[in-house]
Amino acid sequence: MSGKDYKVVTEKKKGRKIYTTIMIIIITAFVTFFATTIWIYKDADTNIALKAFLTGDKSEETTAQRLKAYRTIIDDYYLGDVDEKALQEGIIKGFFEGLNDPYTRYITAEEMAEYTQDLKGEFVGIGVYITPDEESNKIKILTPIKDGAAAQAGILPGDLIRAVNDREYTAEELTKISDDLKGEEGSEVKLDIIRGDQNLSFTIKRSNVVVNPVSTEVLENNIGYIEFSSFDENTSKDFMKNYEELKKQGITSLIIDIRNNGGGIVDQAVEIAGTVLDKDSTVLYEINKKQEEKDMKTSTDPIIDVPIVVLVNENTGSASEILAGALQDYGKAKIVGVTTYGKGVIQQLLSLPDNSGLKITCAEYLTPNRNKINKVGVKPDVEVKLPEDITNTIIIEKDKDTQLQKAISILKGE
Repeated sequence: MSGKDYKVVTEKKKGRKIYTTIMIIIITAFVTFFATTIWIYKDADTNIALKAFLTGDKSEETTAQRLKAYRTIIDDYYLGDVDEKALQEGIIKGFFEGLNDPYTRYITAEEMAEYTQDLKGEFVGIGVYITPDEESNKIKILTPIKDGAAAQAGILPGDLIRAVNDREYTAEELTKISDDLKGEEGSEVKLDIIRGDQNLSFTIKRSNVVVNPVSTEVLENNIGYIEFSSFDENTSKDFMKNYEELKKQGITSLIIDIRNNGGGIVDQAVEIAGTVLDKDSTVLYEINKKQEEKDMKTSTDPIIDVPIVVLVNENTGSASEILAGALQDYGKAKIVGVTTYGKGVIQQLLSLPDNSGLKITCAEYLTPNRNKINKVGVKPDVEVKLPEDITNTIIIEKDKDTQLQKAISILKGE
């Protein structure tokens, strides 16, 4: 997807603005050589504008001036027809790609319509959260969406994508691979995966993906359990509805499982934090490039007053880390698992007059105690690793889930 850009995703709506940390959500590098005929002009007077462009001093030249010179070259030399819209979109996309930030991108009007649909928790794709992996220079599967096409095909958290439909990708091509993983419902896409020392190939049929299913149950000793995979438009509402159902069943404590939750809309994380924290509690601080600071606070009185354990893992990112960090800082929950992913920057989604959009990294966020999250993560209060023989962290049998068992033990007072 554009990893409900990983979605990404943390988002705060203000008019036509949305703040996002979307951990992107998305439910060949064939090098081709063309035979070309090249005529090299040796006459310096052939084109004065071209000559000036090639020989002039570039040190003080603005981007606009360079683009104007390039356009002169196109008008004077290019044989084919010029699609003005495609040319403009290509310029703008390249402009933002030059920032070398995997989370910043230009979104065309067509892509914007699809992107906003993704934020609602529905899209057509294979159902995975993806993220750049600097060590391998590949795109890594942060986690497949539970019951999605990729999960059913056998894709696992930590898998590295080598190629999609035989086109290879690097870590810098997050946006491109996100777009290519999507497609029409029922169409197929081929993924070449690196898993450890294995090279695997999967053919997956794209389908309508509904993310963020909130699942609940009552465990032993009247322990309530809530698990959800992202923070989308209705997550907080679904969370509160499910908690009320558990409360009617007489729970006396609660486990919030945000393992493999890649993030989403920031407001949703703040609202869920508000079900536990006192009204007007600071949930996070935002720091922009000017070092200007603002905070986001809860706006409601708490409704949860039972002991809480939050389960996290290395795939817990973005808005999930905001929730875990806030509850930890206020001492409202024990955090159990392993250190989280460490996605602590915020993207602002701007809707432009022509219905296109810009998603640009604009701020870093800190926990209420001003702890850094980006590239650091949230460290659990109680570190518990899963057994080494568990490779699929999406589906784990309860008796083998050492993190869940530790949470239950804590809430039982053992």
